[in-house]
Amino acid sequence: PEAFVYGEEDFVMQAAGWGDLDSAPSRFDRLLLEGWSDRMERGLFRYRLGPLPTRVLPGPVRLVAQLNEQRSAERRPPQPVRSLRDPFDPSAFNFTRLRPAELLFRLCRTGGPGPPPDPLLVAINASPLERGHVLLLPEPARRLPQVLTAPALHGALEAALLSGHPGFRVGFNGLGGGASVNHLHLHGLYLDSPLPLEEAPAEPLGPRLGLLRAGPAPAFLFFAPGPAALEPVSRAVCRAAEHLGGAGLACNVLATRGDPPAGPGAGGGRGLRVLLWARRPLFGPKAGEPFAVALCELAGLLPLPTEPLYRDITEVQALSAIRQHLLPEPELLHLGGELARLLEN
Repeated sequence: PEAFVYGEEDFVMQAAGWGDLDSAPSRFDRLLLEGWSDRMERGLFRYRLGPLPTRVLPGPVRLVAQLNEQRSAERRPPQPVRSLRDPFDPSAFNFTRLRPAELLFRLCRTGGPGPPPDPLLVAINASPLERGHVLLLPEPARRLPQVLTAPALHGALEAALLSGHPGFRVGFNGLGGGASVNHLHLHGLYLDSPLPLEEAPAEPLGPRLGLLRAGPAPAFLFFAPGPAALEPVSRAVCRAAEHLGGAGLACNVLATRGDPPAGPGAGGGRGLRVLLWARRPLFGPKAGEPFAVALCELAGLLPLPTEPLYRDITEVQALSAIRQHLLPEPELLHLGGELARLLEN
C-alpha cells in the first residue's frame, strides 16, 4: 500500500466541534474515508453498511445504543482463546491473509517529536461497526500475538491526532477482553457521539494516573497534552497492561480527545485521554449475555445484534451486563495503588 508520510505539522491539535463535524477533514481523514468508501463500493466488506438506527438510553449514564444486525450475523466468528498468553497460531485466520485491496495505506512518521512509533498498516475492518472503521496493524509478517506493545500504541495515538474529527477514536481489545483475532491489531473508528468520559474529572491516584468513574465502567486514566507526551504515555499504559496480565486480568484500551484529568475549566487545553480498563478475562461466549463486552461497550457505545434488544433494553439491564465483568471496588482501588507505585518508579 502507499505510504502516508506525516510529520508533527500534520497533527490536528484542535479538532472540529461536534456541531460542525464535516468542516475540516484532515489529509488523514480524506485518504482514509475515500479509501474506505471505495472498498465498500467494490464489495470488499462482509456486508454493506448503511446508516445505523441509534438512540440514547434514558438514564444518567446516557449509553448510546446502535442496531447492527449484519455485524452480528455475518462477521467472522471470534477465534477461541484459552488464556491471556495464547501464542500466535499461523493456522488460524490472521492478518497476513488480508487481500491487498483491503489495505488502505501505511502510516510512516518522519522527524520529531521523539523516537518514531511502529509504522502501521491501515486496513478496512471487513465487519465494520461504523463508517470508517479500520484496523491499525504493526507489520503482520512479524506474527505478534494480541498483546499490546508501546510502539504499536504510540503509532495508534499519533493516528488519533492526525484526524480532525472529534469522534475518531482508537482502541485495543486484549485476549480475554473481547479480542476476536490473536494477531496484534488496534481499531480506529469514527463515532458521531460525544461520550461523558471525554471531560468528566478523574480521581488522582498518582502524578500520571487517575481513576475515571464516568460512563458504564471505571477506567484508569492517562493523559497526553500533546504529541511529545504520546511515547511516554504509551510506555506507561503498556507497563500497566503488563501488570494486569501478570495478575490474571484482561484489559481494554481506548484513546479519545478530551480534557485534562481534572476536567474542563481546571486549566490546560484538551489533549488525548487514554483509558485502560481492567476486567475479569472471559474465554468463549458467556451463556445468557445480551451482548459481548469489549472496548465500545465499556466506553458507553452498545452495538446491538437484534431489533427487539435494541428497542427494549434499559440502562439498568445494559449496565448489569457490562459490570459483571468488572472488579469489585476494593480490588479495583488496590490495583490502582499498585499501578500508581509501578508508574512512579
